[in-house]
Amino acid sequence: MEIFQVESALVCTRRIAGLNQAALRVLRTASGRRVVATDPVGARPGTYVFTVSGSAARYAQGDYAVLTDLTIAGIIDDWPRSGGGLE
Repeated sequence: MEIFQVESALVCTRRIAGLNQAALRVLRTASGRRVVATDPVGARPGTYVFTVSGSAARYAQGDYAVLTDLTIAGIIDDWPRSGGGLE
């Protein structure tokens, strides 16, 4: 699991059938690297989230048929941020 900040929604007019209608979000790491994840929880821009990757990401999406390797598993309401990290 990793912690990311949601930057924005990602809108795709065409996608493979294996993504079904999964919502996509652009996430940012503390170092500024960007990744895309499926979002079954409805995270909004600016919120902090934790993700799961690999085969667990398909289960977290709620539909094992969705072809994803990174899924937002939850929205972080609050955590003690001491040094480094996303702030």
